[in-house]
Amino acid sequence: MLGLEHLQVPGPVLAVGNHISHLDPVYSAVFLRKSGRWPHIMAKASLWKIPVVGPILKATQQIPVERGGGRGQVGLDAAIEALHEGKLVFIYPDGTISRDPEHWPMRPRPGVAALALSVPDLRVVPVAIWGTQEIVPPYAGKFRPWPRKDVIVAAGPPVPLDDLRGMEHDTRVVRDASIRIMTAVRDLLAEIRDEPAPVEFYDPKKAERMAKRAAGS
Repeated sequence: MLGLEHLQVPGPVLAVGNHISHLDPVYSAVFLRKSGRWPHIMAKASLWKIPVVGPILKATQQIPVERGGGRGQVGLDAAIEALHEGKLVFIYPDGTISRDPEHWPMRPRPGVAALALSVPDLRVVPVAIWGTQEIVPPYAGKFRPWPRKDVIVAAGPPVPLDDLRGMEHDTRVVRDASIRIMTAVRDLLAEIRDEPAPVEFYDPKKAERMAKRAAGS
């Protein structure tokens, strides 16, 4: 566990992480708790319907986020309220496990920028995780604990966004903030993977279009 000092600060913190396995929330929660602060993790609302899991999520004040149909705003509002109260909120901006074949973060979504620019004096801290994809491979539904694998979780310095906070949150500003945040996450991931990061973010829709064109050629 690296970089906990970036979370051990007073006031609101938005921690932003990459997502490569169903096991990520467990390791991320333990990591965030090690900072001495109580994390409020944004997660898909369907988890609250699972016996045992749902009551635990509710009791620990995690934040449910509905998917589709514009229903996600309720979750965003709850996260913004928590940040205004000076709490630590954690989000996976990808919204799902990365579909990048090499497990890099995908093209940024605007939701993370809406949170990042919503609260004055908010620290936006990148968090990267690596190794969980070897224990529970994404989209494979298998559990492979042996042989034992190493998992690395790290936090990096806050993302500089002060120059954007006083501006109107138009499409350009939101896009710029989103790219800055996910670039920080990607670069931190590259550091703990000890390999160069890709120049462009993976876009699943673009990849799907290219696959269809290739199949039709």
